Amino acid sequence: MAKYTTKQIRNVCLLGHGGCGKTSMAEAMLYMTKATDRLGNPTDKNTVCDYDPEETKRGFSISSAMAPVIWENCKINMIDTPGFLDFEGEVHQALRVADAAVITIDARNGVEVGAELAWEKACEVNMPRTFFINKFDDPEARFTKLYDELREKFGNVVCPLLLPMRVDGVITGFLNLLDQKVFVYDKTGAHTEGEIPAEFQDVAATYRDMFLESIAGTSDELMEKYFEGEEISTEEAVEALHQGMIKGEICPVICGSATKLWSIEALMNIIFESYPRHTAKKVETVVENDEEKELSIADTTDTSVLVFKTIADPFVGKMSFFKVMTGELTNTMTLRNVTRGGNEKFAHFYTMCGKKQTEVDSLACGDIGMIPKLANTFTNDTLTSGSANYEFKKVAYPTPYMSMAVKPQGKGDEDKISSGITKMLEEDMTLKFVNNAETKELVLSGLGDMHLDVVTSKLKARYNVSVVLTAPKIAYRETIKKKVQVEGKHKKQSGGHGQYGHVKIEFAPGEADGLTFTESVVGGAVPKGYFPAVEKGLLEAMQKGVLAGYPVVNLAANLYDGSYHDVDSSEMAFKLAASLAYKDGLAKANPVILEPVGELKVTIPDSMLGDAMGDVNKRRGRVMGMSACEGKKGYQILEAEVPASEMVDYTIALRALSQGKGKFSFNFVRYEEVPAASAQKIIEEAKKNAEE
Repeated sequence: MAKYTTKQIRNVCLLGHGGCGKTSMAEAMLYMTKATDRLGNPTDKNTVCDYDPEETKRGFSISSAMAPVIWENCKINMIDTPGFLDFEGEVHQALRVADAAVITIDARNGVEVGAELAWEKACEVNMPRTFFINKFDDPEARFTKLYDELREKFGNVVCPLLLPMRVDGVITGFLNLLDQKVFVYDKTGAHTEGEIPAEFQDVAATYRDMFLESIAGTSDELMEKYFEGEEISTEEAVEALHQGMIKGEICPVICGSATKLWSIEALMNIIFESYPRHTAKKVETVVENDEEKELSIADTTDTSVLVFKTIADPFVGKMSFFKVMTGELTNTMTLRNVTRGGNEKFAHFYTMCGKKQTEVDSLACGDIGMIPKLANTFTNDTLTSGSANYEFKKVAYPTPYMSMAVKPQGKGDEDKISSGITKMLEEDMTLKFVNNAETKELVLSGLGDMHLDVVTSKLKARYNVSVVLTAPKIAYRETIKKKVQVEGKHKKQSGGHGQYGHVKIEFAPGEADGLTFTESVVGGAVPKGYFPAVEKGLLEAMQKGVLAGYPVVNLAANLYDGSYHDVDSSEMAFKLAASLAYKDGLAKANPVILEPVGELKVTIPDSMLGDAMGDVNKRRGRVMGMSACEGKKGYQILEAEVPASEMVDYTIALRALSQGKGKFSFNFVRYEEVPAASAQKIIEEAKKNAEE
C-alpha cells in the first residue's frame, strides 16, 4: 500500500440527522474512487460502513466506521457516524480525531435537529465544515427554501457553491459557482462540463454574488476587489475558500445525490483543496499534572497516539482505533502507555475500511489506524515513544441517565450477563453497569431506549444470553416523625441457662443519617457491658423498616431503663430485646417512607421552556429557578428538584418534548417524605413482592 505524508491526509467526519444519507455518501466516495466495485445501499444491507450485524438488521448506523478513499493523490479518512442521539458517543469519538466535517442534510426534510446539533458540536471544537444537501433527485426538493433556512439558522457564514438547475421539476445539472461551469450527469453518475444556460444566467449571477461576498470577507485585498467590481480569479477563490473554511468564516453549501453520484466528485475536490491537514491547527490540547496546556505538533519529534475507540470483537478480540497525534508510527516501535503505565508493541497495525483490514508498515502524523489485542490499553489512553507524561485531551462522553434493570430469561445466567456487558463496556463508554446490592438488581444505563435495546441484542448475538429490561426498583428509606417510649423484653426458659434481656428505649427522629444511640440508664438497671449489644441489635433491625421493609434512617434511640438476670442475661438476649423494642416503637412513632430526590438541570430552547416546566410539575417536581445558558444563545437552563422515581423515562420524554434539542443532568440530593397516596402504593407493592 502506498505511503501518505501528513500533507496528503484529510480526516473528515460525516455528521447529520438519522436517515439523511451519510452512509450512502461514504459508499459513493468509495465507489467513485474504485475502493469498491459496487455501490452499496443501506436498504440492501450491503454497505461498507454498516457492517455490524445489528446495523445490517436495523438498517441504520449505530457506530462510527472508517472509509478511507484516495482522491487526487490525497488520502481522505471518512468517518461515518450515527445520526440517532442514542449513539451520540460515537459522534464525540469521530469529532475528537477528525479535522473537518461534512454536515449532511436531507433535501426533502430540510434542516433537522441532527443537523443543528452537528453544527453546534463542530462549532464547539472550531472545526471547518461543509453542508452537503443530499437527495436532490427528489422532486419535492427546493434549493431556495433550503438555502434560506440554512442562512436563517446558521448565519451569513453559509455560502452557496454548487446549486441545482431544475426544469419542469427535473434536475438537469448543477451550477458550480467557483469556476462558473455546469455539471450535467448521466445515469451512471458520470458528468460533463458545460457553460451556464441562458435561462439560468440570472440565478447564477445572484448566487455568484453571494459567493463572492462570502469569500471576499477573508482578506482586505479580495474585499477591495469585490467592491470595485474587479474579477476574482478561480485560483484566488479556491485559496479564499480554503482560508475562510479553516477560520470558520465560510461554510459552503453543495447540493447533490449520493445514490446517483451527483456532486460527490465536487465534494471530494473541496475536501482535497480546502480542508486542513492534521498539523494545520499547529497545536494539540494536552493534560499534564491535571492542567491543560498546548503542545506544538510540529516541534514534537516523539511518536504519540491517542486511542479514541475500542471494539470488543468476539472473533478478532479487542481492536483499538488510534490517531497518530505526533511523529511517525512504524511497526518496529514499542510505545509507553502514559495513562495506565506499561509498554505496548506496535508490531502489526492496520488501516480499516469498514471491517476490512489492511496491514501497513507505518502511518504518518495525522493518520488513523487500528491495532488488535493490546493487553492494557483502552479508549482515551495516550501512548508515546518519548519520556513526556502529558496525555492528549480525552474524548468527552455524554452521561447515561436511561437506566433499566436487567433480568435473565434463563436461570443462572447472571454471570454470563455480567461477563458480556463488561466486555461491551470496553467499547461503549456511554454505557454504565452496576450491581445494586440494595435493590438486588443488575442495572444498565445508556443514552436511550434504542441504545439499551441494541445492547440486549448484542448480548444475545455475541454471548447467547437473553435478557429482559424492566424499570429499576427505587431505593426508598423509612423514618419516624414523633417521639415514643417502648420496652422490649426477651425471656425464654428451656432448662439450664435461660435467656433474659429487658430494655426500655425512647425513639425519636434523629439528625444524623443513621442511628444516634445514647444511654441514660441509672442504678445499673442494665449493665454497661450490654450497651453495645443493644446498639448492635438496633442497627441490625434498622435494615428493615416496619412499613415496606426499606432501611430506616435518621433514628435517635436512648436506652433509659431495663433489667437483667445475673445468670440468664447475655448479649444475644439484649440484642433480641432491642429488636423487639424497635418493632414496637417504630410502628407507634408515625413511620413514613422517604424517596430519593435529585437536582435536575435542563438546557432547552427558550420556546420550549414552558413545556419543560409543565412536564416537571407533572413529575411532582419543584422548579427552583431558570437562567440564560452562557455560550448557547436562545437556550435557558431550568433548575428543579424531582423525585428519582419520576425520572425513569425522562430521557425519552425530554427528547419528544424538545424535538431532541434538550439536554439534562440529574444528581441525587437528599431523601424526602413521599406523599400519602404514593406511599400507600409503595407499601402495597412491597407486600406483593414479599409474598412472591
